[in-house]
Amino acid sequence: MQKGILGKKIGMTQIFDETGRAIPATVIQAGPCVVVQKKTIATDGYNALQVGFEPIKESRVNKPLRGHFAKAKVGPFRYLRELRLENVEDYQVGQEIKADIFKPGERVDVTGISKGKGFAGGIKRHGFQRGPMAHGSKYHRRPGSLGAKGPARVFKGRKLPGHMGMERVTVLNLEVLRSDAQRNLLLVKGSVPGPRMGLLIIKDSVKGGK
Repeated sequence: MQKGILGKKIGMTQIFDETGRAIPATVIQAGPCVVVQKKTIATDGYNALQVGFEPIKESRVNKPLRGHFAKAKVGPFRYLRELRLENVEDYQVGQEIKADIFKPGERVDVTGISKGKGFAGGIKRHGFQRGPMAHGSKYHRRPGSLGAKGPARVFKGRKLPGHMGMERVTVLNLEVLRSDAQRNLLLVKGSVPGPRMGLLIIKDSVKGGK
């Protein structure tokens, strides 16, 4: 990864290209982020940037974090995340990262926490087929048989009803449609994980714009 930024999902809209075709787009409040700590192979064994996003009052953070921010000579932030970058030499502690690090036409990967959907059955959660709905069937939406007779146990990884959503999801290779550093906005083509105002990590695409 060469560059990245934190952001929040604002919502979805659409824009029109030169031919009048409607393109679905997600509006992301991207940054500004501040570099809080720089990690290198010499000191930490790997290259990474620790960046802060969304300033908050100092009273909202605990003492260890307060000292961490004071060491970097930056204000406290609500979100603190680490971005693994190949080259961190171009960045300095206290430097601001804005939305214009991504240009229109570039490809990005967007990571977020998917919407929570509560407890769901096997049909909704995993796409299982149901049984016949006739009255004599007595089997409609239940999970069914769970395993072989010999082992007499349920194998690990068996798909069953349970908590659906609230998982870390990455959508790959999304096109950047617009970038506005003054308003800290990014428009990317298509949808991204999570609810409105959910935290997102936007990185350059691992697929290299294919």
